[in-house]
Amino acid sequence: MPRYRPNIRFSDCWSSVGDVTFYHRNGVCYWKKRAHPEFPGTLGQLEAQSVHLRALQAWRDLDPLTQEQWNMLALTVQSHRPPFRKDHHITGHNLFVSGYHGFAQLDNEHVPVPRAFEDFPPLYCEFHSASVVEDTTLSLKLRVRMDRCANPSRYRLAVRLQLTTPGAGRRPGFLRSFVAQENCTSDDCIVEVLVPGYKDIWDLDLPEYQVHFRYFLLDSETGYRNIYCRKSFLMGL
Repeated sequence: MPRYRPNIRFSDCWSSVGDVTFYHRNGVCYWKKRAHPEFPGTLGQLEAQSVHLRALQAWRDLDPLTQEQWNMLALTVQSHRPPFRKDHHITGHNLFVSGYHGFAQLDNEHVPVPRAFEDFPPLYCEFHSASVVEDTTLSLKLRVRMDRCANPSRYRLAVRLQLTTPGAGRRPGFLRSFVAQENCTSDDCIVEVLVPGYKDIWDLDLPEYQVHFRYFLLDSETGYRNIYCRKSFLMGL
């Protein structure tokens, strides 16, 4: 893809404008023509879009004073997207929508109240075991460790994962979202993630899979999430 060349007006670019999308890879900015696919999306994508539209409407329905509360809280929350500078923060709208989406993932969709963003505990996740339930649902057990966490039960593990043939690489467009069945019970515990219809999702029926996934925590008190981590491993069934 063409590389973006900084100029006297703009030293860097990100996001989309018009028919052009700017993105970063290994610290270098590139641009590409923005895609306009005709495919309307999978059922899961349409459901996620529906949640997002409700979040946007909920923000518009807030009174100006409450919106300003969100804006003030967002002044100390750094963006997870470029530019990665200490003086760059998200907006109150971003913070509100993040909380709304988080609660929706926890099956507790509602309009969040203004809450300050708190630092998440250091997180480590590793594969524990896997089994198949009723021949159609994958039960994935993961070990979750949170360093120096005073209240681990407020957090729940969320993942975006893809199953492939052993040795195959990840394809971000094939990642699917799932949430652990229950909140964490301690700062070192085993959680279960259920993947219904796992054979059909990736059109694979194998005795062994390569698993690529991103994992992060959802705060059940605020709906906020931390920055995701990546992991890959082989899984036998």
